Amino acid sequence: MFATKENLVKYGFTGFKAINELGRDVTILPKQRGVYVIVNPISALKGFLKEGTGGHFKGKNPNVSVEELDTNWVKDAIVVYIGQAGGKGSAATLQGRIRQYLDFGKGKPVGHYGGRLIWQISHSKDLLVAWKVTLNEDPSTVETQLLNEFKESYNMLPFANLRM
Repeated sequence: MFATKENLVKYGFTGFKAINELGRDVTILPKQRGVYVIVNPISALKGFLKEGTGGHFKGKNPNVSVEELDTNWVKDAIVVYIGQAGGKGSAATLQGRIRQYLDFGKGKPVGHYGGRLIWQISHSKDLLVAWKVTLNEDPSTVETQLLNEFKESYNMLPFANLRM
């Protein structure tokens, strides 16, 4: 499922908007809870920055070594991060959580430290964001299911998911 856009669409993901585009206007994102994925449209394309654009939340440096980035890279998967908004009693929406994620990527010290490796990808602004509203399911449960399925397929988590 994580190797093609078509498979993600079949699962119910929509949007597929470039980070650069969403950085200018997040109002197209749903004000509902759900799950989202960050997609590298050309899975073989990779290049890493020694210092990414991620914010230093609570003084923590979000960057890791290029060697660690290489180790985390998942060959043949276009999904590089899986996240959720509004799970486990949270009132977060996809619009709010993804806005926070994008702000973190612009260097702001906001609380979205998870997925921080995205901001060390040299073409991070060209990555795509796709989302799925989960009206009748808890987003954290759906996220866990997606992470488990990814791990079963690739024997590791998506590139920027450092833990489950």
